[in-house]
Parts: sequence; C-alpha cells; structure tokens
Amino acid sequence: MKLVDLPDGAAILVELGPRGTGKSYVVQEVSPYSALLTGGTTVANLFGHMNGRQKGMVQIWDVVGFDEVADLQKMPKEVITTMKTFCESGSFQRGQEAVSGDASIAMFGNTNQPVDVMVQTGHLFAPMPDIIRDDMAFIDRLHFYLPGWEIPKMRNDLFTDHYGFVVDYLAEALRDLRKHNFTEVIDRHFSLGAHLNARDRKAVRKTVSGMMKILFPHGEVTREELAEILELALEGRRRVKEQLKKMGSFEYYHTSFSYTLQETGEEKFVGVPEQGGRDLISTDPLAPGTVYTAGVTSDGTVGLYRLEVSISTGTGKLKLAGGVSGAMKESIQRAFSYLQAKKSDLGIARDVDSSDVHVEVIDLLANRVEAEVGVAFSVSCYSAFRKAPVSPALLVLGDMSIQGNIKPLRSLTEPLQVAKDNGARRALIPIENKRNFLDVSADIMEHVDPIFFGDPKTAAMKVLGLT
Repeated sequence: MKLVDLPDGAAILVELGPRGTGKSYVVQEVSPYSALLTGGTTVANLFGHMNGRQKGMVQIWDVVGFDEVADLQKMPKEVITTMKTFCESGSFQRGQEAVSGDASIAMFGNTNQPVDVMVQTGHLFAPMPDIIRDDMAFIDRLHFYLPGWEIPKMRNDLFTDHYGFVVDYLAEALRDLRKHNFTEVIDRHFSLGAHLNARDRKAVRKTVSGMMKILFPHGEVTREELAEILELALEGRRRVKEQLKKMGSFEYYHTSFSYTLQETGEEKFVGVPEQGGRDLISTDPLAPGTVYTAGVTSDGTVGLYRLEVSISTGTGKLKLAGGVSGAMKESIQRAFSYLQAKKSDLGIARDVDSSDVHVEVIDLLANRVEAEVGVAFSVSCYSAFRKAPVSPALLVLGDMSIQGNIKPLRSLTEPLQVAKDNGARRALIPIENKRNFLDVSADIMEHVDPIFFGDPKTAAMKVLGLT
C-alpha cells in the first residue's frame, strides 16, 4: 500500500526499491494536490521566499515527492536543515517570521543491489545521496521506511476487472480525510513499548492514522485489524532505527519495538528482516596480521574496522594504503615507532630491519569514525612477523603512546555492544578500562569475554597464544 496522503500534517516517508514498482507514479498521477520533484530544489522553492511574498511548495501542496533521491546530491545543505525543522514541528523560520506548512514529504529512490547484499555490506540508506545519508539527525526524522523490494513490479495481472473509484473522486476523498485525526486510535486497545521514544511514538501514530484513513475511514476497526496496522507502523519505523543502529550510533540502540494488549497485559515484539548484527567479525581463524578493532567518539558513535598488515622484503618502512588518515594514521605511526624502538626486546629486530610493513584498514560500518588503533596495529604487526593468527572473533581495543604507554578508551559500553552484535566473542581491553567493564550490560558480559592487558607485548602474547 502506497501512503500517498501521509497522516496529519507534516510527515515523511522514504521508499527505496527496484525500478518499475510505481513509486513516483502514485504521487504524480493519483492526486492533483501532490507535486513530484525530479532533481534538487532550493530553500526558497520548497519553503518560500524570505520576504514572504511567495509561498513555498510545502504550503501549497498536500504532498511533495522527491523522485530519484540519488540526484539530490548537489542540493543545498540548507534544504535538509530546514526540512529537519519542518518535519519535526510542521513549522520553519523564513526571515523574522515562523511559517507553517501542512505538506507531507515522500522520497523515492532506486536500489542497485539485492537487499541481502545491502544488509551485509552496509545499510538500507546506502542509495541515498551523501547529503542525506550522512545526516543521522535527518534520518531519525523519517517516519516510515517502505521496503520497495517487497512491492511487486507493475504487471497487467495486477489490474482489477472490477469497478473502482474515479481518481478525481479518490483524490478529493483523501484530501478531505486530512481534516480527520486517528493518532489516538491505538489507545483503544494497546500501549506502546518502553523502547519507543517520543519521536518513535509520533512516527508510529502518524502512520497508523494514515492507514486508518485509507483502510477504515469511518473509524470502525476491530482489535485484530488495528493490531495489523500497528505492527506495520512499528516495522516501518523500526527499519529506520535499525539502520541508524548499524551506522554505529549508540543512542539508537533501543530498537526492541513492542506493544502491549491492555486487556491481557501480553507484550508483543515487532521485528524487521534487517534487524540485528551482520557477523562482520568472523568467528573463523584469520590470516596472520589481521585484527578487528573499534573506536568511539564523544557522542557514542562507534567505528568498526578490520586492520590488515602484510610483510614484504624491504628496509623497515611503513607503507599505508590510501584512506588511512587523520587520528588513525597518527596512531599507527606512533605504534610503528614504538615497535622500531623496542624491536630487540620484542624479539623481532631482524624482521623489522629487513621488511616493509604494508597496512590497510577496512571501514566495516562505512561511517568514517575517527579511531586510534595503535594497540590493534601493534598486535597485527607482531602476528604478521611471527606468522601466528590472533584468536578468532576477537576485538582489540586501545591506543598507545610512542613509548608504549597504553591509552584507555573513553567508554567500553558502545564498542562492545556493536562488537557483540557483529559476532565478537572476546575483547582485548586496556587494564585501565577494567572498572568501565562493570558498566556494560549483563548481555554483553555473557557473550563477550574480556582479556585485560597493561602493555603492548602482553597484549600480543595473550591473543597469539604465545604465553
């Protein structure tokens, strides 16, 4: 079911899927009160001129659709910034005046890969342009993600032989239904679960209201029928949150969406096919020189990486692959300087002097989080020189100074949660973070075994089985 007339004021829907399913056709042809944009637009066109003399599209139309969202790459950032405010409150600032609009936003795009490939290699917002894909605050304002891959492509056998509404009548009916509000209909039989925050609840209620207008415009609905609509709304919103979770931001980790039957107290959980981790951390033995590591920013965003070190005959040079830069590059250079200074104590002097070290870092979550990975690099080098693989399903945490002093992480909870969801079963953790381990959840403690270390050599010995 295409949600053409999204519910109750400003709401935003995204549908990504294969070509030929009629995504843009519905907005363009079903109602004269909807407008379809192909390509980018401006703040003035969408939200009106600063002088207030000319209204914007969100004030004129009931629905504004964006076709081929990938083409919005060059759209001004101000459009997305203003749209965030509009989708949150239905109002926005133009000049000195606060202006309101009633249009809903629908964004359509094509996927170029099967959904299972998208899930395994990234997230379901990958087809979106960078200006949208990299703005998690904007994505969090999406009320519903319609999985276009579940919509059949248009075929002759899908058209009915029976009578139907004339499109003009249907359009007028949908427009008139905008005056009605079914956001509170959920409360007749159900209450929403604890993992839904205020923005989640708003999104779910808007979708339920919109579906009620299409399927039960008279407002009479059984508990079973309402439960079906509610589960669809929860699934569509959870699909948004699961992708934010995969992008590595810990604030979006409450995704166990549920609802409770008021009559019996029974709680039902609603999932999505894309939920959970992706087993990015292999449980199989790795090649020597390969290590998984992670970093966490001050706002709780986690970066997950696979660090690969290979050795070739040379003169003791460090060679970094393209893409290794910033704080990560500096941390690797510090760790390499430590290895060169302590090569005799570590028993790798001959190897270091006669070899070049090649380093490549794969960003498994593709969210470009800055990470300091000195300990992971030190362990992977020692692994490569000794031709000994690290333990399977292992995550290596922490950084180090040029003298080998270990730098702890600012927090353990976020990286260990992401690691657990992606297959980690043990983690090498700086001893300075031992007290932080008490802050992690019981679920993490049950699934991820900690291995504490106090210096780089001990770290390598513990995970290479050389102690």
